[in-house]
Amino acid sequence: MPAYDKADLQRRMHGAVEALKHDLGGLRTGRASISLLDPVIVEVYGAHMAINQVATVSAPEPRLLSVQVWDRGNVGAVEKAIRSAGLGLNPVTDGQNVRLPIPDLTEERRKELAKLAGQYAEKARIAARNVRRDGMEALKTDEKKHEISQDEHKRLEQEVQKLTDETIKEIDAAAAAKEKEILQQ
Repeated sequence: MPAYDKADLQRRMHGAVEALKHDLGGLRTGRASISLLDPVIVEVYGAHMAINQVATVSAPEPRLLSVQVWDRGNVGAVEKAIRSAGLGLNPVTDGQNVRLPIPDLTEERRKELAKLAGQYAEKARIAARNVRRDGMEALKTDEKKHEISQDEHKRLEQEVQKLTDETIKEIDAAAAAKEKEILQQ
């Protein structure tokens, strides 16, 4: 059985792009995004849970997040988790609802966030290159085992390179869009 698996390489490269998009979604721009609260972990019922497991998060306005806590007894824990998450948000509690006004970002903070977006993109590029390396090694293995010819090896090598180039182009586009979003307010 050949070691080279195009579908696996595509899946892994797509995974690198999706991980980047998830990371970028957690970066705070001036606009409210429910993915902003993804890293918040709340301590309730003696366990650590993601905020979306104890409350409904919504963005009713462009500069406001609303967290509807399901159990009234957990409101304090949710508020504490948001404050200690280091997101720079100041929760306002109103019964079982916690409102989070999104403050304007300072120019310095915008530059930091844009730099962080660049670091996330570089991490994703490295992941894509690692997948390419694995693909190239699998092709060498297949050729040594005489499962593919030298010509087939060259053709598949170009296919892997093309897939890598497309993935990196997608990564760069996602990072550039996020940097633009962060810096343009």
